[in-house]
Amino acid sequence: MPEGSRAIHMKNCILFLLATWPLAGLDLSRQSEYQLSRGYKVTIHGTMSIHDWVETVGEVNGDMIAGQRAGGGIDLTSIRIVMYVRSIRSDMGTVMDKKTYMALKADADPQITFLLDAPMTLLPSKGKEKPMALPGHLTLAGVTRPVALLVDYFDFSSDSMRFEGRQSIKMTEFGVKPPSTLFGTLNAGSDITIYFKTVFTILTK
Repeated sequence: MPEGSRAIHMKNCILFLLATWPLAGLDLSRQSEYQLSRGYKVTIHGTMSIHDWVETVGEVNGDMIAGQRAGGGIDLTSIRIVMYVRSIRSDMGTVMDKKTYMALKADADPQITFLLDAPMTLLPSKGKEKPMALPGHLTLAGVTRPVALLVDYFDFSSDSMRFEGRQSIKMTEFGVKPPSTLFGTLNAGSDITIYFKTVFTILTK
């Protein structure tokens, strides 16, 4: 090959590599923004010296960035879930509510927040799989610790994604003293589980 032709050939090869190099290793699923829809259900379950207790989180918001794969599943880039402490209501009445707000330091830290640690791929559930773990960090009462959010059920359509799962934590690991009532005669255990049913709806396509 003549020297001039060889130089042109090499130049064309270099231009081709430069044009395609940024695509290497990237998933080309289109990323979209999602927002938590109304109709969610988030509850906190715990134990006490005489019986178990349940609290309902009335105000929750969240957002997510994800892309649906052509062959099924999604590439989950980020997810944020925020629960507002003072929206929590107990099945044991207002006395327990106030004890909960005090224990969770609602005045100084009014939110409980979960953030996904790193992007990951999820496949749709068929009802028999083991729970999928979403590694992230939970901030509770001003303390942030690593957790694994367990997703028991996951499904998606063209414009929404549905998650159902749970997160078990030990309150003392977040510096929280479990609440008590009736002058300390009824004491809550340190272990609690947060159950959630959420639907995220697409904002952009």
